Amino acid sequence: MRQAAAAAGAAIEGQQGRGFSGERDSQYFLDLTADKAAVEILVGGGLRVLSEESGPSGSGPLVCVLDPIDGSTNCDRGIPFFSTSACVLDDQGMRCAVVVNHATGTRYEAVRGGGATRDGVPIRASGVHVLADAIIGFSGLPARYGGWAQFRALGSASLEMCAVADGSLDGYTVAAHSRLSPWDYLGGMLIALEAGATVIDLDGAPLIEASGARRRPLAAGTAALAEELLSFCMSP
Repeated sequence: MRQAAAAAGAAIEGQQGRGFSGERDSQYFLDLTADKAAVEILVGGGLRVLSEESGPSGSGPLVCVLDPIDGSTNCDRGIPFFSTSACVLDDQGMRCAVVVNHATGTRYEAVRGGGATRDGVPIRASGVHVLADAIIGFSGLPARYGGWAQFRALGSASLEMCAVADGSLDGYTVAAHSRLSPWDYLGGMLIALEAGATVIDLDGAPLIEASGARRRPLAAGTAALAEELLSFCMSP
């Protein structure tokens, strides 16, 4: 996964600013080049791959759920917040994950039961329990003020989950009718969980899966904050 992320990062050089590919809604040229580079390495390493850009490929008992470039619009427009996110699933669930911020080179990793790291240094989620003290990230924009200290909408779910993992954000979730696919959140989800965060789905749906089903994940540094944020998200 490290090699695949590095290959994706190299592949997008010269692709930024080219805009949409025209092959699929909201797909950029840079998505295609990153996908080709990453999938070739992952399949060559014996993994099945489920990629946002090219769907399923390869074979084997382990499946890597891949977003070659998460935050494609940021990447294409030169906003320095975009990543490659990869999470390997086995018959017990999420096994390991790598999320690399290509704008900064920062690499987040986690192995099930082994904790989470940022550039090799162990990380922990924040200890904020009260929404009024929290900085919350959203996919989409909240329709109303929910009592938080501040909020952000940064445009890369995997990195925002990782920001919960290292305490940069106290919580992250979807707003209004926003939905995320597994390749958007699984890598960051394992990293957040291994850093001590709480991760749930707003609808109680299973988050760990190798399909394109769309979900409404919520991550928070503490269970108490998760409950407050859940209450806000579910209230009319």
